[in-house]
Amino acid sequence: MHGKRILRHVSIGLMLTLLCSAAAVPSQQRTLEIDPSQSKVQFTVDSTLHTVHGSFQLKPGSIQFDPAGGPASGQMVVDATSGNSDNKSRDQKMTKDVLDADRYSTIIFTPQLVKGSLASGGSSLLQLEGVMKLHGQDHPMTLDVNAQVQGASVVADTSFVIPYIQWGLKNPSALFLRVNDKVQIHIHVVGQLK
Repeated sequence: MHGKRILRHVSIGLMLTLLCSAAAVPSQQRTLEIDPSQSKVQFTVDSTLHTVHGSFQLKPGSIQFDPAGGPASGQMVVDATSGNSDNKSRDQKMTKDVLDADRYSTIIFTPQLVKGSLASGGSSLLQLEGVMKLHGQDHPMTLDVNAQVQGASVVADTSFVIPYIQWGLKNPSALFLRVNDKVQIHIHVVGQLK
């Protein structure tokens, strides 16, 4: 009986030690340094006359996260003044009237949480929860991200819809031209894991 009691105390002590050491394992915090020269933001919006395709430039930024998932931080910053749809007058109207880029020169996504895990090589599907600051307003978002890792290089893609009029931006529609109230966004990020 005495031997069973000692064995039980040793077993409980061993389990507590293992639990404490597992809880003490530090997270593997990594930083994804975004390369703006290889990354791009593309947009598509329908109108009564045709579909408009264009792009914006990303600014330097980074995302800090644990590849196993959990809290995240950093910023992905879009230059709101860089909109290009290959039509100078439309781009000026978009920049000045719709985005009000003189007052709001950046569009910022701030990640807060990674759901899923990033494999050390190959393909991974993740969800990135965070806040999109557009036109001075914060909008919670969850992005579905397809990431490819090769060594320290990461290529990540996500697509989503922004209901820009619902979010307080000006409707660019005119008398005979009706523009959809939602814009499709695709972000292609290339970066290095540090």
